[in-house]
Amino acid sequence: MTLTDWLNESKFKVREYGLVDGITSSAYDFWSGALRRGFHRAGADQLGTSIYDRDWDALVVLDTARVDAMEAVADEYDFLPSHVPPETSLGSTSWEWLHRNFTPERSAELAETAYVTANAHTRRFGDEFQVGPDAFGLLDEVWEYAWDEGFGGMPPESVTDRAISVGRETDYDRLIVHYMQPHTPYRTLDVSNVDSREQGEMTRSEWDLLQTGQLDRDVAWEAYLDNLRWGLDEVETLLENLDADTVVLTADHGEAFGEWGIYGHIRHVPLPELRQVPWVKLSASDDETYEPSLEHAETQVSDDAVEERLRALGYK
Repeated sequence: MTLTDWLNESKFKVREYGLVDGITSSAYDFWSGALRRGFHRAGADQLGTSIYDRDWDALVVLDTARVDAMEAVADEYDFLPSHVPPETSLGSTSWEWLHRNFTPERSAELAETAYVTANAHTRRFGDEFQVGPDAFGLLDEVWEYAWDEGFGGMPPESVTDRAISVGRETDYDRLIVHYMQPHTPYRTLDVSNVDSREQGEMTRSEWDLLQTGQLDRDVAWEAYLDNLRWGLDEVETLLENLDADTVVLTADHGEAFGEWGIYGHIRHVPLPELRQVPWVKLSASDDETYEPSLEHAETQVSDDAVEERLRALGYK
């Protein structure tokens, strides 16, 4: 975000949120932008390990899952250890993670990778990202044809369906399954009920509400953990219906709930809550306890629709 962009965004927030809340939220945005530029210029964001430098047959990605959050619910899942091993991600956002993991230098690995994803940033392949969608052995962009307009996001069940089908029907060396949970929107938190202002037509995001004190951090954290459980429930089903000797449960990046004055996630920031992600080694066996019903569909999604879906997830 340039200074001009920030000023325009600030004017918008003051108009929509009111003077005090608008200035407060904009001040947090300015601080986040300053951190991002400072760390990027200093090269402090050039950390992390490529997923292809690690051994795995199936990589299960829970978008924004934090190490401490997974440990908080570990006792509810037999496949999770009480201590969740961390790994340093290549990015503090999905954009960075995709951009830095999937590169031309990895063309041989990509050609033997099936990628089933709910993350709409994959539209950037062949545009902002160095590799095109045809670099993968298979790219199943579930978000294109299974988006839930009512929910305003991608429920995980559709991803599980497609991942099981791809696992059973293809024979690529590696499979990546990218869920959007625990990323916003949170299924148990209706931000329109939290936003108490009388003026403005736009519902504030979870992060704006946290910045201005309208939303309690504990309430947001519990909603985040609920979304994490939603994703982990689907992972449990996946592990019972997929053959893979080495499965790694991880995240592309984490989520900040006010640490260092940051809310959500932004590029180029080496904050541990954003860059330290779970790296849990598991195994999977197809016991055929579940039969998927969702089939891949060829759907043309306009660029405007993609941007709208990304905005629904909090990207501007």
